[in-house]
Amino acid sequence: MQKNKPATIDDYIASQPGDAAEGLQQLRSIIQSTAPAAKEMISYGMPAFQLHGMLVGFANWKNHIGFYPWNSSTVKAFAEQLQDYQTSKGAIQFPKNKKLPVSLIRKIVRARIADNIAKEKLKKEKKKK
Repeated sequence: MQKNKPATIDDYIASQPGDAAEGLQQLRSIIQSTAPAAKEMISYGMPAFQLHGMLVGFANWKNHIGFYPWNSSTVKAFAEQLQDYQTSKGAIQFPKNKKLPVSLIRKIVRARIADNIAKEKLKKEKKKK
């Protein structure tokens, strides 16, 4: 039997085990406070934020919270600061047994906002031509 996909971030967090829900809610709050104009949504079955395009997403896994900046260039740009975390092309793993790196998450969200604004500006300039 397939589980129902969550319709909102609240639904997603409520469907997670208690120990995970706390970390997920904290990550959500960090993103909300850094990008208060971002729209919350569910994308690919996971919590996501949109601001001038897809901003970031996150998901609960067995031993970590996955944080997704929706592109590989962000992970590369922050490689030095992310060396204590497992990463892949477009994902960052925050272990559940460690505190979330609040200032680093804020920096990544701000960088993603800047990326999205730059891409949006470039699109508008191309349309004018």
